[in-house]
Amino acid sequence: MGVPAVGGGLGIVGVLLFVVLNVLGGGGGAGGFSIPSLGPVDAPSQSGGTIPPDDESAQFVAFVLEDVQLAWEASFAEAGRTYERTTLVLFEQATQTGCGVGQSATGPFYCPRDRKVYIDLGFYRELSTRFGAPGDFAQAYVIAHEVGHHVQTVLGISEQVDTREEGVKLELQADCFAGVWGHAAERDGLLERGDLEEGLAAAAAVGDDRIQERTSGRIDPESWTHGSSEQRQEWFTRGFETGDPEACDTFG
Repeated sequence: MGVPAVGGGLGIVGVLLFVVLNVLGGGGGAGGFSIPSLGPVDAPSQSGGTIPPDDESAQFVAFVLEDVQLAWEASFAEAGRTYERTTLVLFEQATQTGCGVGQSATGPFYCPRDRKVYIDLGFYRELSTRFGAPGDFAQAYVIAHEVGHHVQTVLGISEQVDTREEGVKLELQADCFAGVWGHAAERDGLLERGDLEEGLAAAAAVGDDRIQERTSGRIDPESWTHGSSEQRQEWFTRGFETGDPEACDTFG
């Protein structure tokens, strides 16, 4: 998968760049989110620096991550549990992680060993400048998916997965968890017309069957790691419509 961790990226993340340009139609939606000024965002610890508040990519990632985590804090509290926050690490080109060296080719990913979400800002700059697709719900879906893997780690789900089939279910559950956050975002008035469609298009575009058909011209379900386009859309939609993590039992 090119991801140095269980529950890493969305599959072949490089394909997502192709997806946003060709499937979401370039610029995507109208933005969807009203991003406040959040102040400096920490860069990788080894760099000793920060990302300035006028960096729109960093601001967008930080805003979405914060909103996703607030939603999970509320959800855990309703269940009488305490949510343990993940940490965002912004990097360019490469950075050391608890799961090995993370590289820009990996795209956004989550490392369960150090419980951190890693985002290569170059990924989003490329998305915005070269492909004309600034931060919107398709990008937010990527972040929410990675936080979904953190939720699985906090709940002890990830450590129980030891087969490829279960790995697919883990990924589909992360999609569903992303939809759960989408439900909260819509309730809070963060979404605009077209945002949900962008999320669904992104979920479908990174389905294993669609990626395999584009890259090799053949579909091999036995080698899937994240699920088909239909499955990813289905579970994202289930989470979005219900807003209930209990509806995300892909293992049941």
